[in-house]
Amino acid sequence: MTKLNQFETLLIDEFEDEKFHLPMHTHTYYEIIYIKKGNGIHHLNNNLLPYKTGDLFVISPDDEHYFDIKKSTRFFYIKFTDNYFNSKQNLTCDEFLVHTPESFMRDKTLKETVLKLDDPCKTILRNTIENISAYNCKTDISNSPIVFYQILSIFGLIKETMRGLNLVVKGNSIDNEQITSYIHQNIYQPKLVQIKVIADHFNIAQTYFSAYFKRTFAISYRDYIHNLRTTLIEKRFQNNQLPVKQIAYEFGFTDESHLSNYFKKRKNMKPTDFKRL
Repeated sequence: MTKLNQFETLLIDEFEDEKFHLPMHTHTYYEIIYIKKGNGIHHLNNNLLPYKTGDLFVISPDDEHYFDIKKSTRFFYIKFTDNYFNSKQNLTCDEFLVHTPESFMRDKTLKETVLKLDDPCKTILRNTIENISAYNCKTDISNSPIVFYQILSIFGLIKETMRGLNLVVKGNSIDNEQITSYIHQNIYQPKLVQIKVIADHFNIAQTYFSAYFKRTFAISYRDYIHNLRTTLIEKRFQNNQLPVKQIAYEFGFTDESHLSNYFKKRKNMKPTDFKRL
């Protein structure tokens, strides 16, 4: 999977393609994508979203996407890194200090639907895009309060549109303590700590959750789960108060043999050998 990097805090890009120039890809940054003209299918994570002139998409790091262009399409991209909004907190309204634009853009609801803006909002959005485009000739738009507020207004349009469609975008900031607390509480129920389930629980796109977890905790989510489960099983063995069959049941294994094979794979020894140590 191709991953695109960006080091500038803000970049504006406009181009037209008859065939999209990138394969399915992810990024290390955020994108607001406005369709100036054209139509086709936007492949976003596991969703197929038909697009047309005037449509808007928000892409967060590690979303997987590309455009299957049916009619020559002119794209307008606003691309920014985490530092863009972090460096302008003095300009940000209270609502965006609580729920940052970045957390808003990670909401999986925005990956599952095409926003249907009404006519006034469509006009405002089109004018906003033109304002940003006109100001892009400046030498350093990343420090421009004018561009910053124009970008914030796009999020306001998205929120208003979502309310009109009765779709709730929670815009949750990811709380690391809540995530680890959830894992430790549910480690005994394998289904509840599956990536899909925990990502849905925190209303985060599945592809983003896996990458975010590894960046934050310096370990893959799968390895974290295995290490935690193995450590807890070791403690049960060390206490030597419960039979292996009961421990297997406690951790959601199908039977004693299932637990024994799992433990041997992780520790290179059988539970009976470990208990003798």
